[in-house]
Amino acid sequence: MKEIYLIKDLARFSGHTIYTVKYYLNLGLIKEIGRSPETNFRYFDNTTLEQLQRIRALRKENKSLAEIQEIIG
Repeated sequence: MKEIYLIKDLARFSGHTIYTVKYYLNLGLIKEIGRSPETNFRYFDNTTLEQLQRIRALRKENKSLAEIQEIIG
C-alpha cells in the first residue's frame, strides 16, 4: 500500500523544516502528488520522502541547490 504524507509529515520524517519543504516545492526539487479538494492540503508519497532524504545527503556534501537540481534532473 502506498503511504500518503502531508507537508508536516515529510518535514518530520526527512528532518527538514516545513518552510524548507515548501521552498523545495517552489524550486521544483520535489512535487506533490495531489491536493485535497476540501482543505487544499498537498499530498506526497514515498518517492517524495526519498527525494528529500537524497537532497539532505547532497546538502551534507556541501552541494548547492543549483547543483542538486542538475543531479536530480
